[in-house]
Formats: sequence, C-alpha cells, structure tokens
Amino acid sequence: MRGLAVVRPPAAFLCDTTVPVTVWVSPPLTPVATRPTMCGTTTPHDDVTRTDATKSAGDDVTRRVEAMMLTKTARRKAAPAGAAAVLALALTACAGAGGGGNDDSAAGDGGPVELTLATVNNPQMKDMEELKSAFEEDHPDITVNFIQMEENDLRDAVTKDVATDGGQYDIVTVGSYEVPIWAENGWLTDLTGDLESDAGYDVDDLFGPVKDALTVDGSLYAVPFYGESSMLMYNKEILDEAGITMPEHPTWQEVADIAREVDSDDVDGICLRGKPGWGEVFAPLTTVVQTFGGTWFDEDWNAQVDSPEFTEAVQFYVDLVGDAGEADPVSTGFTECLNNVSQGRSAMWVDATVAAGLLEDPESSQVAGKMGYAHAPVVETEESGWLWSWNLAIPETTQNRDAAVEFVKWATSKEYHQLVGTELGWSRVPPGARTSTYEIPEYEEAAAAFAPITRDIMLAVNPEQPGVAPQPWTGIQYVTIPEFQDLGNQVSQDLADVFAGRSELDPVLDRAQDRAQQAGDAQK
Repeated sequence: MRGLAVVRPPAAFLCDTTVPVTVWVSPPLTPVATRPTMCGTTTPHDDVTRTDATKSAGDDVTRRVEAMMLTKTARRKAAPAGAAAVLALALTACAGAGGGGNDDSAAGDGGPVELTLATVNNPQMKDMEELKSAFEEDHPDITVNFIQMEENDLRDAVTKDVATDGGQYDIVTVGSYEVPIWAENGWLTDLTGDLESDAGYDVDDLFGPVKDALTVDGSLYAVPFYGESSMLMYNKEILDEAGITMPEHPTWQEVADIAREVDSDDVDGICLRGKPGWGEVFAPLTTVVQTFGGTWFDEDWNAQVDSPEFTEAVQFYVDLVGDAGEADPVSTGFTECLNNVSQGRSAMWVDATVAAGLLEDPESSQVAGKMGYAHAPVVETEESGWLWSWNLAIPETTQNRDAAVEFVKWATSKEYHQLVGTELGWSRVPPGARTSTYEIPEYEEAAAAFAPITRDIMLAVNPEQPGVAPQPWTGIQYVTIPEFQDLGNQVSQDLADVFAGRSELDPVLDRAQDRAQQAGDAQK
C-alpha cells in the first residue's frame, strides 16, 4: 500500500544542500546495489548496501524519477502522479555543474585532449579498446580512456550523467531505445553534418534498419557500432547425438521439447536470460510475449500485462528455464549464457545474433564450427527476432566535441572493420552496422555460418508491429517511452522471485499491471 513519506534525495543528486521532499513511495523493492554519481565529479563505482527502509524507498523513488525525467514531455505528464515531479526538479538543479557545452577548447588550441568513453563491457567493445592505439597513433594529441561497465550499471551511470549535465563522458554507448528519447531532449549531439561532410566515411553505407532507428527528424544522433537481431543458436553435435534435426523456423514448443530431451546433468538443454533489467531478461522475454499474442500496451495505452497471452508467455518461459535451463537464472544474462554455450555447457540459446561471431571464434570458444543457427522461435507470428544496436553517441555536455567526432568516425568506419578482421579475426568484425561488411570476402568466408541468416532476420523483423496486435510505438523488445526503463526494471526484480521459487507469477503480474497502467496513463 502506498503512503506519504518524507525522504531526502540521495546525496549523489544534490549539488549543495539537501532539501526534504514529500513524495509518493511504493513498498521498497529487493535492495540492489547503487552507484551514485556526484554532479560534475567522478565517483568510484563502489557498491552501496542499502539496509535502511527509508534509503530503500528513496532508491525506489530515484529509479522512478530517472525514467520520468528522460524527456520534457514525460516530466509534464508525470506531474499528476504526485510530488515525485518535485524531486525531478531537484535533479535538474545540478544542470551545468559539470557541463557547459561542447566548445572543444582543448582541441581547438592544439593541446592534448583526453576523451572519456563509457561503454557496455561486451566483447566487441573490449576489442575496440584493444585497437584504440591505432587511432591514437594517427591522432597523437588525443588519448581515449575507456570506462567499461555491466549493461545495467552503464545505463544507470550514463542516464544520470546526461540528465544532470554531469559532463563526465565525451562518448557513450547507448542503445536504439535511448537515442530518440535523448535526442528529443537535446542531450545528444547531432552528427549529421560531421558524417555527411566526410566523403570517405560513407554514411549511406550504414545498415538501413539500424540507421533509421537512430534518426530523429532527419538527423542522425548516434552511429551504430554493431547491430543485431535475435536467433536460436544450437550445438549441432549435441542435437546430432540425440538424433534431432532443428528446423530453420522452429516454434517455441519445438524448442522447449528439444531442450527437455537433451537436458542432462552435464549439459543444460537451453540457456535463457533471467537477470533483472529491462534490457536483460525482458529483451528476450518481450519477444516471447509478442509471438504468444501478448503486448505491454494496446493501441490506446491500456496496460495488457495481466492478459492471458502475456501470462501464458511468461509462465512458458519460466517453466522452460526451470525444467531445462541454467541453475541460477537470476544471475544469468547475455555474458553468462555466452560462457555456458561457448564452453559446451548449454545445448541451445535464444539471444542476440552478435553472439554468433563470438561462438565461432576458435581463440575463445570451444564450440567453434559446431554451432547451428535458426530463426528465433515463434508461436503466432512469422518472426520473433528483435532489432537492436549498440551505438556511439556524443553528449551535448562534452568539452571535446571535435576530438570525440573523430574517434566516433574511426570506430564505426569501413577501415575499422578491416582492422578488426586483420588483427583479431574476421568473425569478430562488428555485424549489422555497415552493408559493405557483408561484401568483404574474408568476412563472408569466416561468417558463412551466421552472417546470411543474421542479415535476413534483421531485414525481416517489423519494429512497427512485431506482435499480433498493433502498438502505438516503434520498437520490438522495448516500449519507446521513458517510463519503460523503470517499469521493466521493477517488474524484472519481482520476476526474479518467480525464477527463484519465492513467488507465484500471478501476484507479480498483478503488480506489474498497475505499474504499467501508470506508465500508459502518462501517454494519454
């Protein structure tokens, strides 16, 4: 039951003084680690244990406000929800503490420039850091410092920084979910002129569906580092030993039956994400909901989370993981499943197509050459793959705009793809970003097992209507509203109790329905 409470906003969001603010507080979620960021300063990402109920409630409010403050429109619509809007104003009071525009003063006078790049810690980004010395050799006055974080931590840190004009980062990796919202709010640099004026960059070569998702009112606010859909990846040796042939377009029931058949004490039948986070468990799970006929919202922004189709899809997913999945789903995300599959500990995996290049890398994978690939499983739809990209963007608060643009162009160029191929291996070239990549003979040979199907799926999926029912937003594994980040995170925290056997599904979805309806009402 909600009640009024007086809490102090976390010190990370206050520049000078702490002002008590009256806000609506929900019962606190399971305590999670927080990584505070001071206005205009860089704070170590140390875990903070929250044991006090008031602090937990305050963190809950902070998560709500972070989502609501993503756009000016959202802040206006959020006002009737209660005095949480007042806290949003407290957050924006930090504006300018660390920012101040992108005048590129250091680069302009020819002095040395240090760029700070905040990135998700995916393997492709680690490759970028490994190869950055090639850029620095060609640009001796520019040094690029990488800060790599787990996906949930990255979203938390970067969102707080750009929302408060913190100015900590010159370049950030952001997803296709954030780009249109942040661009509308004026938080990202328009890169259109910089890219189109450089004939050698060839902006028209960027992969069409991915580029479109990063374009707002005709302007490009981020550049794809890699693009992806999702598909089924399976160990051919394990299935062959069981006498099983995988269809090219399997159904979810077929996949579930196979997973339960090959599951053993030594090998899990399947690996599926269960780690909390809207971009973790709800990335694959939302596509399952859609192909089962469910959706987060109908055309009028009425929540549909407790509908029979949504419930059936989530129960199917939870049961499959429990029967034939990994032992600890709540701790399992993309990276953990990648490790399991690459070491032969899981027979199948439904996840990002970008994983295929990693599975086929003999330097890091024990199953290279042993994997097969199929379209993501379906029920009521023809396709159920998602459409996503990790992109490089430049916050408006950077003081080093020109240098940041140079690095972004380098890391997303045709030449960079050639560099990855020759230095690290052609299967590790970032996929789904440039059309010309699929015409490189060495890449075609190294990626023959997965590149054609990846490209076909990315061109076949429909972000306008990925499920059975029409939807009032564009996006597949996410809802393109600022409130979805917080909504997905909260519901996934509750869902963790279902995976762990501490809760039944129905009460979790009942609470999720109420939360979703609040988000839907903000769009009406």
